[in-house]
Amino acid sequence: MAKHIKRLAAIGGKEKITSGQDSLDLGIERERDIEGIGMGVLSDGTPYLNQRGLAALCGVQNAHIGTISSQWADEVEKPRIRSIKQILKTAGATVENAHIEVPHNGVVHYCYPAEICLAVLEYYAFDAGANVQPEARKNFRVLAGSKLREMIYSQVGYDPTGSIDEPLRKWHERIELNHQSAPSGYFSIFNEAHTVIYELIMAGAQIGEKMVPDISIGLHWAKHWDAQDLGSRFGDREKFPHRYPKDHPQAKSNPQIANCYPLDALGEYRRWLQDEYFNGGKFAGYLQGKREIPPSVAQLAINRLSPKLLENE
Repeated sequence: MAKHIKRLAAIGGKEKITSGQDSLDLGIERERDIEGIGMGVLSDGTPYLNQRGLAALCGVQNAHIGTISSQWADEVEKPRIRSIKQILKTAGATVENAHIEVPHNGVVHYCYPAEICLAVLEYYAFDAGANVQPEARKNFRVLAGSKLREMIYSQVGYDPTGSIDEPLRKWHERIELNHQSAPSGYFSIFNEAHTVIYELIMAGAQIGEKMVPDISIGLHWAKHWDAQDLGSRFGDREKFPHRYPKDHPQAKSNPQIANCYPLDALGEYRRWLQDEYFNGGKFAGYLQGKREIPPSVAQLAINRLSPKLLENE
């Protein structure tokens, strides 16, 4: 992920986050730390940032976010607290605590729900007077609305709608049919593409019969193999049968005959995948050619698999 978070989620409808939530049996369903941005999803589906993550988003020190929490319920409200609460009120949220304390793995985590994160971010972007932070303004411009929630869900691999289940099912069916297809001493592009396919699914892509990214990778790698005469270095590639699930139209011609490559070439393949397929623009070109992938999903997938490329853009 680039220095500025590129995607986040919208403030939900009217909600009330109360002190009673701390006493509920809440747990952390998913969590992840990305370049200092700690985030996760609680067991009730609430997306959150941790204190360090929210501070980084706003361009302030951790202590400033901690002070917001400690002063939240003061009888005499500080101007900063009043401004943040007004932002929340305008968005239709009533909040009694700035964070939710959740025990996890023997440590109490301070979780700031997405709605509060956006209100604090907006405050530091526009309403903090001399303390307005350029970092906060940049992040707010891309995170306002419903993007924070979506970004957190995507980054930690959580699907509140269940829409990820179907592409995961289709992918798992292909794994079951092909995980041991390549002969001993060789690797297949499909088995090596698992990380790519998983990240696409987590980004929201509908992996299935219309989207088979390992075909694109395999075609480009085969061209590279021939152009660089890699067979003379690593040995000849071989053929093996690859099968598609019955609900894929490709299954009509099962088994498909695919290439497999000597294991000695695996390091060369992985270098090529990162340097040329991802960072060289081939992956972006593949996604752009898929009408069923929204631009936002394509961008997130590229972000997850080729962060250095995004930072340079």
